[in-house]
Amino acid sequence: MRWFFEPGHTEAEFRARHMMVTWVRGLFKNVAGTMNFDPDDPTNMSFETEIDAATLWTGVQQRDDHLRSADFLDVANHPKISFKSTGVRQTGVNDFVVTGDLTIRGVTRSVPLEVTYLGQWPTPWWEDGVDKGPKMRAGFAARTRINRYDFGVSWNDKAGEGGVVVSPTIEIRLDAEAILED
Repeated sequence: MRWFFEPGHTEAEFRARHMMVTWVRGLFKNVAGTMNFDPDDPTNMSFETEIDAATLWTGVQQRDDHLRSADFLDVANHPKISFKSTGVRQTGVNDFVVTGDLTIRGVTRSVPLEVTYLGQWPTPWWEDGVDKGPKMRAGFAARTRINRYDFGVSWNDKAGEGGVVVSPTIEIRLDAEAILED
C-alpha cells in the first residue's frame, strides 16, 4: 500500500542544549515524502522524506539565520535534508526500529529511528471546499538522536567551566500523517 505524507500535518522537530543549561527547539514544517506500508505486514515498510532546510524555524530570526548559515546547515549549498529507510525491525506490536540513510549538509549516515504506528482511520478529504473523502489516514511518531558533528554541523564556541554553546547531540522527533493513495 502506497502512502504520501500530508505536508500540512507532517513535521520534524529538533532540540539541542544551549549553554549547557536549557533546550532550544526548532521545527521544520511541511515535510514531504512517500511510504510503502501495510498494517498486516509492517516489517516491509519503507519510506523516503525530504525537508526544505530553509524552512527551519525556532522563533528567533537571528538564530534561524545563523542555523541556516554555513556555520550550521549551510542551506545555500545544501537546501535539502533527506531520509531513506534501509531496514525495519519490529520491537513491539506497533513499534519498530527503522534504519535509514539521513543526509544533512551533503553527508549521509545510517541512523536508527524508533517509530510507533498510531493507527489508521477513514477521514474527510477536502478539496476546494468539497469533501471528496473518505481517505484513509495513518499516523506515525518517530524519534532519534544524532551527533551533529557526524554531519559536518560543527560550529561551536566554549562556554564557562568546559561547557559549549551548542551541544553536539541533537534530539529529533517526527510526526507524520500519511494518506493512502488511490
